[in-house]
Amino acid sequence: MDTWDTLETRELRYFLAVAEELHFGRAAERLGMAQPPLSRAIQQLERRLGVVLLERNRRGVALTGAGEVLLYEGRAALDAATAAARRARRAGGAGTPDGARNRLVLAVKAAASHELLQKLLAAYAAEPGAAEIEVLPSGTCEQEDMLRDGRADVALMHKPFNSLAGFDSEELLTEGQIAILPAAHPLAARRTLSLADVTDIPGLPHARWPRRGSYPPGPGPEIHDQTQLAQLIALGRTMALFPESARAWLWAEHAAVPVVDAPPVVTHIAWPAHSRSLALAGLIRTATRL
Repeated sequence: MDTWDTLETRELRYFLAVAEELHFGRAAERLGMAQPPLSRAIQQLERRLGVVLLERNRRGVALTGAGEVLLYEGRAALDAATAAARRARRAGGAGTPDGARNRLVLAVKAAASHELLQKLLAAYAAEPGAAEIEVLPSGTCEQEDMLRDGRADVALMHKPFNSLAGFDSEELLTEGQIAILPAAHPLAARRTLSLADVTDIPGLPHARWPRRGSYPPGPGPEIHDQTQLAQLIALGRTMALFPESARAWLWAEHAAVPVVDAPPVVTHIAWPAHSRSLALAGLIRTATRL
């Protein structure tokens, strides 16, 4: 194979840092190295590939067409390499006190699908030869990145909020949505609500999620975890729409009212399409029998 057909992970890390920062100084600082060797490494990469990846001028750094392609493809390749290393270490028992094998990491959105998760873990634990399951709570839509970079082997994900592109998946649960409001708010006394009722509530803006997945960009405070959200709702600073199963984490200061015309939320169990893990296959079979 010709040398220009191969890329080292080190080269990809260097290029991605510059491409994402669009500044050699910031990229070098991010990588913990000096700027001159970083510049030389990028120049060597361009010579080896026979293309210009970065346009350099007085205003800074810009990606060429070839650079845009390598940025997109390089991220996926580096994620795949990182994922392979992480999953290989787990399969070999690395990082566990007793070197236990057959361990799966299951990523879940914190406090979501609580009852379903309990049923799945209990049913799978009863299977002969069941693997150890490490439950990894995640933030909003982080499950996708965790599957791609190998931090997780499998995830519970929720359409329409999560993207299942590039993954295999099975549907497990369909449920309606509820509005989670401060218990003292007048709307909390209603038996049902519509989307129109909760679209623009004076003094009670929708929580604002980080721009990941397809969560709507609410005008209220930005939310990073479920505990923060719970406290701000209790204080009367925000409200949020959640799947019906979110009732499991509500506080006494919260009220949950069904939103009758909100689209249903479908919980999927999802995993990388290329997976050949027998332990994962067993977990999927158990999930689909629930």
